[in-house]
Amino acid sequence: MTTDDMVHVTRWHWGDKEWSPFSAAEMDRRQGDLRAHLEAEQLDACLLTSFHNICYYSGWLYCYFGRRYGMVVDSAGATTISAGIDGGQPWRRTHGDNVVYSDWRRDNYYEAVRGLTAGVTRLGVEFDHLTMERFRELESALPGVELVDIGAATMWMRTIKSPEEYDLIRHGARICDLGGAACVEAVAAGVPEQEVALATTTAMVRQIAADFPFVELMDTWTWFQSGINTDGAHNPVTNKAIESGDILSLNTFPMIFGYYTALERTLFCDHVTSDEHLRLWEVNVEVHERGLDLIRPGVRCCDIATELNDVYRSHDLLKYRSFGYGHSFGVLSHYYGREAGVELREDVKTVLEPGMVVSMEPMIAIPDGQPGAGGYREHDILIVTEDGAENITGFPYGPEHNIIGA
Repeated sequence: MTTDDMVHVTRWHWGDKEWSPFSAAEMDRRQGDLRAHLEAEQLDACLLTSFHNICYYSGWLYCYFGRRYGMVVDSAGATTISAGIDGGQPWRRTHGDNVVYSDWRRDNYYEAVRGLTAGVTRLGVEFDHLTMERFRELESALPGVELVDIGAATMWMRTIKSPEEYDLIRHGARICDLGGAACVEAVAAGVPEQEVALATTTAMVRQIAADFPFVELMDTWTWFQSGINTDGAHNPVTNKAIESGDILSLNTFPMIFGYYTALERTLFCDHVTSDEHLRLWEVNVEVHERGLDLIRPGVRCCDIATELNDVYRSHDLLKYRSFGYGHSFGVLSHYYGREAGVELREDVKTVLEPGMVVSMEPMIAIPDGQPGAGGYREHDILIVTEDGAENITGFPYGPEHNIIGA
């Protein structure tokens, strides 16, 4: 076979379109909002490249593995670009069309891009996702085409959720709670962290599988930490054995159609080690509850952070706070996505609006060797409504509920 016999760009419409939790009307709305932005900015089309935007606007979440992916949206259509290794699955998941490129030549991805952007002079791209190398490759592949940033604009579109998104996020929060219950059942002195995490993740995956007529089971995970491992919110699971009196941190993360939800809780195995551990836990619960009260429409993200800082400061604990107080939820994960315009931090002046979905998740980390050492955090998810906020997390928090494993 010569290279002339090899297919470089094609269409593999194999099988039928898969079931999605989002209606055709919902996906048309998303793509319609994007087209309205293109028209307003006098852009002929856009090339999306990120996990989160391709998933949000097409319904398909790609597997990167060193290849390049994209989605071209213009006034006439929406088409994802996938690698041959993925077969027909991207087309089955895409609300729109799909083209496939092969590995036979290194520039086949850009051949697909050129084929979908013929005649374009102004093209929207995601500056916050393209590396300098990828940006220069794109400039070289599309000479004479002006590349214009749409990364921020698409982020703001994603921050306001639809009723169908609420349904899926509520579902995820319920599965978080089920994962929390599985964690409580698995915790005991002598049990390794990974066994608790496995039990928690398994319970969530099985529930996701049971609840949908068809679903891709990918990326659901648990972070479960004990003792010193609790000092970082994103510390990985280890094979450390839980000890009686250990401070514990639970983080459940079911991933459903690209949507992330989370439950995070402080717990103790058998008993609380000291009065100082109990005091610190109760202070963090105080901050958490005040934060829940503050989330409502019309409030600035930075003002929430400032007020909660004052609560920590009154207990001389502000120096131990380790990250922001919460963030937007939607299409994101531990390796893709972020709606950075809606984070509860001092430098974010965004005003909360109805339709936003945010967490409240205060954390302090007391260094090893000090009284009360360990990480303390609680985490609930709230939907901002017209006159307040709906807390969709049901798992209990605090010392009255989460001294477990006895």
